[in-house]
Amino acid sequence: MSGFEKFKRILSDARTGAGRQSLHARLAARLSSRVAPSFSQHHVLAEDILGASRTAPQPTPRPSGRPLRIGWIVTPPIPGSGGHTTAFRMVEELQLAGHRCELLLYDVFGGSVEERTGAIRAGWPHLDVEVRSLDSGLDGLDACVATGWQTAYALSARSRGLDLHRFYFIQDYEPFFYARGYEYELAEATYRLGFHMIALGEMIEEHLGALGVPCSRVPFGCDTDDYTLLAPRPRSGVVLYARASTPRRGPLLAMTGLEEFHRRRPDVPIKVFGPQERASFTFPVDWQGRLTPGQLNELYNSSVAGLGLSFTNISLVVDEMLAAGCVPVVNDSHDGRLVVRSPHVRWVEPTPAALADALTAVVDEPPTDFAAMAASTNPSWRVTRERFAAVVTDSVTGRGSA
Repeated sequence: MSGFEKFKRILSDARTGAGRQSLHARLAARLSSRVAPSFSQHHVLAEDILGASRTAPQPTPRPSGRPLRIGWIVTPPIPGSGGHTTAFRMVEELQLAGHRCELLLYDVFGGSVEERTGAIRAGWPHLDVEVRSLDSGLDGLDACVATGWQTAYALSARSRGLDLHRFYFIQDYEPFFYARGYEYELAEATYRLGFHMIALGEMIEEHLGALGVPCSRVPFGCDTDDYTLLAPRPRSGVVLYARASTPRRGPLLAMTGLEEFHRRRPDVPIKVFGPQERASFTFPVDWQGRLTPGQLNELYNSSVAGLGLSFTNISLVVDEMLAAGCVPVVNDSHDGRLVVRSPHVRWVEPTPAALADALTAVVDEPPTDFAAMAASTNPSWRVTRERFAAVVTDSVTGRGSA
């Protein structure tokens, strides 16, 4: 067992609470000086990086009118994963169109396929799809879709010599997940592997364009089935999706901004949901834990405002809040404004004081135009799903797509 795998096992066995936070810090400090860097830390195998090719052969067009067999390479999902949820929406649409989709698990730690399959069935019960290990191969597929930079390397390396249409569904500009270094370059290099790129929204399209990489764009959608206005009710407080392990969601900015907001308005509840530990907060919170979409919609419908911070592609919670009449406060950026154009978003400078200013202003003068707010979201995911399915089928059958 590698040092990193031992680290993961120790953390998973540790108790929750303040003691766990301290344990995390001590172990990280000790192991960082003892464990050599490895590709497995980034959920990718060295042999897949070495085996990838920037030359993608032209596959044979498939006949129109027959079902396609399409593989989806995914990392093992955790409950509530937004990226997996969005990808699985596209899977469902292709299956509704009569095609056969298969999830190919890319698990560099060799976890149990049965356990991973059980987690998928529990987290996405409407997804009726075969699940198997990527190690079982890609033979017999008409097409295969990579869903992240790690899986793009795996697709490139493991599809050599196969007559296979290769796609890359890009939901975020993943080089931005890292500091400028080798990991950044590894992620960016996957956009040059010769796949048919499918970009989620204008932000991804623009960044790929700056690299000279063509792509098909599908619209960034909103879950208007689960998130909607409910019967009028009293609204109070602000909402935070807390995930300290995801720097691109600005957890430090959120924590310091909310701490300042609490200092100014100590009687306003701060409602927190997500995987972050409750003990990590330095101010009182109304702890919600993990919520189902239905529970989250109830929470948004009973709240005045919420934080939707993101320093890469826009967070899904922004549109979801709008749909429920909850004002999203979002760090201002060119990338964010490319994707969300609602006039009801409060765009703010990414500083704790500006965050607290915006939250204070909203709770002091709450909005009343909830219907207009809900109508200002991006289109339903139905539009995205249909466009995605058309791109894939047109490309595979040789009809072409824009």
